[in-house]
Amino acid sequence: MVVHADERRVFDELFERVLEGLPPHIHALLEQVPVIVEDRASAKLLRDLGMDPAEDELFGLHTGVPLTEKSVQGESTPGEDYIMIFREPLLDLADGDAAVLENEIRVTLLHEIGHQFGLDEDDLADLGYA
Repeated sequence: MVVHADERRVFDELFERVLEGLPPHIHALLEQVPVIVEDRASAKLLRDLGMDPAEDELFGLHTGVPLTEKSVQGESTPGEDYIMIFREPLLDLADGDAAVLENEIRVTLLHEIGHQFGLDEDDLADLGYA
C-alpha cells in the first residue's frame, strides 16, 4: 500500500490527538521512551519476531527493558527503549474510517506503553488493549 499525503496527514493528526489525550504521567514516560512512527515493519523485523511477512501485520512494537525489570542501580543503554507504531497496517485496518483509525492508534499505543510498564499480552487483553 502506498500512503497518500492525505492519509498521512489524517493519521498524523489523529496520532497527535491521541498523544494529547494521554494522562500527564504517560507523557512523562514518553519523555524517556520515544515513539517512532514508521510506514510498515520490515520483512526482516517480522521474521525476527517469528511472523510471516506475507501474511502477518504488525501495528506496534515495544523494544527495550520494561520498567518492572530495570535495576535501580543499573545503567540502561541510550536508545534501548522505544515504541514503534506502524502507519500502513493501521490505515488498512481502519479502511478510511477516521473514528476506527483513532481508536486503533490509541489501543496500539496503549498496548505498547503497557509493555513498557511490564504488562504481558494477557494483562493487556484483560485491559482491552490486545
